[in-house]
This record gives sequence, structure tokens and C-alpha cells, in this order.
Amino acid sequence: MKNLPIFLALIILISCSRSEESSIPTYTLKKGTFYIDVYEEGEIQAINSLNISSPNISWRYGSLKISQILKDGSEVNAGDTVVVFDPSEVQKAITDAEARLEMQEAELEKMVAQHKSDLEGLKADYEVTKISQEISRITFESADYEADIKRREIELNLERANIALERSKEQIENRIKIQNEEKKQKRLSIQRANSRLTEAHETLDKLFLVSPSPGIAIINRNWSTDNKFQAGDQCWSGFPLVQLPDLSNLKATIKINEVDISKVTTGLPVEIKPDAFSDSVYKGEVMTVANLAVNKDNNSQIKVFPVDIRVNTKSKNLLPGLTVSCRLIVDEIKDVLFVPIEAVHREGAENIVYLQSGKSFKKQVVETGQINTDFIVITAGIKDGDVVALADPFINEENEKEKSE
Repeated sequence: MKNLPIFLALIILISCSRSEESSIPTYTLKKGTFYIDVYEEGEIQAINSLNISSPNISWRYGSLKISQILKDGSEVNAGDTVVVFDPSEVQKAITDAEARLEMQEAELEKMVAQHKSDLEGLKADYEVTKISQEISRITFESADYEADIKRREIELNLERANIALERSKEQIENRIKIQNEEKKQKRLSIQRANSRLTEAHETLDKLFLVSPSPGIAIINRNWSTDNKFQAGDQCWSGFPLVQLPDLSNLKATIKINEVDISKVTTGLPVEIKPDAFSDSVYKGEVMTVANLAVNKDNNSQIKVFPVDIRVNTKSKNLLPGLTVSCRLIVDEIKDVLFVPIEAVHREGAENIVYLQSGKSFKKQVVETGQINTDFIVITAGIKDGDVVALADPFINEENEKEKSE
């Protein structure tokens, strides 16, 4: 019984020791294929899609302001309205054009009546002048026995009557020409007013964008706000607002930094993991690599290179607009040893690991090779089947030592 306390203390000591040992995560080495990869986030897009763009309208109707837009990702049928622009300016233009047209038509009607009255007055004057000329002619023809002076007077009266008649005739002809030109100009004004009214009605119809075919509607981003277009936003004519993507051919678009772009070439295999379906991995390959760098975003001077990745796996879960994580497999090295990055520690000029030896660990100098996001290749120092610690197993001892000091 005297040895019982010692026995119990020994059991407790062993249990604590095992607890400390078991709390240290380890990794067992085995040869395998080491992948050199690049990770980047991106977005799913359709390779081919039908764009529904804002209409081209005259500057007279002001700017295009969205008053209604369908929800992003909505399913649409052919003929469904997807975007409606504020029609107030166009409706005002229609009202003005109708009033202008009505006024022009009324002025033409008044003009025609006035022309008729004026022409009738001239024709009446012409008839009176013609009668006077006829009287003068008859008087002249019967003046054979009149004195020379009297006969000369009669002759002059006839000549004056002829001139007056010719002038009256010319006045009628000239007035008809002037009236025809005035009516022509007024009809042109009416035609322009009609054109403006027709244009305004056609513009009003253009403010209602409809889907030409069935599909899933994807709202594009507004370059001014970097958000998707929404009600209240303004846009310029001809800008693509909504896409109807071809879901049978998709791509992931990513941006690679200047450091890694040299590793990326067309044809590289890619693993694509949607953030919304993290347990699913889809296959793809690099389709295009941009030759020119662009700014990462509007407020950044960091340069990146756009890269398009073709999605080779078909799935109903993959839709345009989804955020995805892309793993570009740059190279693979077969039959090598590698450990998690956290297993390798730097001590002076050497790389070390904590190699399990029995129930404890010891420092082991290693030589390393290629490195990726998670792992590092070991070229010498440890072998297949060895177990290494993923954390410093002596950190607790060092902490206790520091406390005691």
C-alpha cells in the first residue's frame, strides 16, 4: 500500500506525457505526384451569349435611365420584358410633337383658304381689266374717222389696257407660284412634325427591351459603380445590359498577377471549384492568356493578366455569375517525397523537420525542392514512411523554461 501513491503518480505522468504527444499533429511521408499550381478566384461566364443592349435614341430625349429591370438569374421566355427605361422625356416629346403637328396642319388649312381668297380677288381684277381692254380695242377699231389726235389717244388707251391686262395675268401666275411654294414649305414642316412624332413613338417602343429567345438572364455590371445594373442607373446607348448565355459552353475568367503569369500557358489543366458548391470540382483548361496587363480594379495600380479557362465538365450547377476558385496545374513531378509547408522550419541557414523517433521527436536537417501552396518537396534527409511533426513539439518545453527563468 505504501507504493500505491508512487504507482498512481507514475500513471498520471505517463498519461500526461501521452496526452502531450497525441496533441502534436503529424504527417507520414509517402511518395506521390507533386503538383506545381497557381490558385486564383474568378467568375463563370458564357463563351457565347446573346446581348440585349440599351437602345440607340436621339439626344433630344435625354439620357437613358432604368426604371425597371428583371432580377439577375431570372428565367425568361421569348417576348418577355427584361428592362424598362424611364419614358417621361419621350412622352413629353410625343405631346409636344402632336401639338406642333396640329398647329402646322391648322396653319396649312388657314393658308389654303387665304390663298384661295387672294387668288379669287386677282382673278376678279383680271376680268375687270380684260373688259376694259376689250372696250379700248373696240373703241380703237371704230375710230377710223376720228381726228388724228383723238385716234392717237384711243390707241394709247388700248396699249395701256393691253399692258394692264398682261400685268394682271402675270400677277395671277406669280401669286400661284408663291402660294405653291408657301404650301410646299408648310407641308415640309408638317412632314417634319410627323417624322418627329413617328420617331418619338418608335423611341417609346425602344424603351421596353424584350427577350428575343428563352434563357437565363444575366445582368451585366455597370462600369460606373462596378455593381450590376439596377433601377435608377443611367447608361449610354448601345451598352449591353443583359446577357442570355449559351449554357452549353462556359468559361471561368480569372486575373493572374505579374509574378505567376509566366507559368500560365494555354492548355494547362485546371480544377474549378464553385464557392457555392465547395464539395464539387470541375475540370477545365486554359483557353486564352492576355498579352497585355490591366489594372486589377478601378482603384488599384496592381497589374494583372486576364485569363480565360474553358469548363470541360457539364453541370446544371454551373451558371454564369458564380464565383469559383481555380487551381491551375502548372507542372507535376512524379514519385517524389513532399510534406506540408508547416512541417519545415528554418533554423539558421538550414531547413529542418521534427522527425518522430519512438515516442519523441528529434531535429532533422533536410534538403528541399519545389514548393506549391500547401506542400514542399523533400530531396534529402528523410525517407518514405517517416513521420514528421506539423508543429514544433518542443514549443511547450521552451515556454515552460522561459516562465521558470
